[in-house]
Amino acid sequence: MDKQQIRNLLNLLFIIGTAVTIILYFAVDSPQPFYYACGISLAIKMTEVVMRMIHFK
Repeated sequence: MDKQQIRNLLNLLFIIGTAVTIILYFAVDSPQPFYYACGISLAIKMTEVVMRMIHFK
């Protein structure tokens, strides 16, 4: 896989994670699953942003 495909995959995972986070916010009484899903989604997005900033050949 090249860098662009990895970034696209990470963006797709981020969008799915965001949808899961929104569903958990409204569906679950405890905030803990929401926090975990949100944290994982943010970590995925930060990874993608770092990959975008670092220019490898």
